[in-house]
Amino acid sequence: MSYGFPPPPPPGGYPGSSGAPGGFPPPPPGPPPSRTPSSPGQHGYGGTRRIDAGSFYPCLYRYSYVWLRNGNSFWFYPVYISRNSVSGYRWRRDHWQYYGTELNRIAYFTC
Repeated sequence: MSYGFPPPPPPGGYPGSSGAPGGFPPPPPGPPPSRTPSSPGQHGYGGTRRIDAGSFYPCLYRYSYVWLRNGNSFWFYPVYISRNSVSGYRWRRDHWQYYGTELNRIAYFTC
């Protein structure tokens, strides 16, 4: 199976990425949407997707919502996907924070 991983950053890094970890693109300029999606466990699966690198790819550089297996959930802005993990920016109270996790820790996600 072929995954459409994002290309490596251009020489010199992404424009405006001086503060971003690992030379990744900067976080989105504003907060995520104000409406939080309903939990798929309460109302069916809706627009959630099965968890693998290929299914997460359409969410790159898009506001996404993630439900972890441990019960935590949050807004997420993915910027990199590997076969077993995803990284990007997680919304924490009033700012974006760099974050990465293994795909097998994610129960559901939508974007």
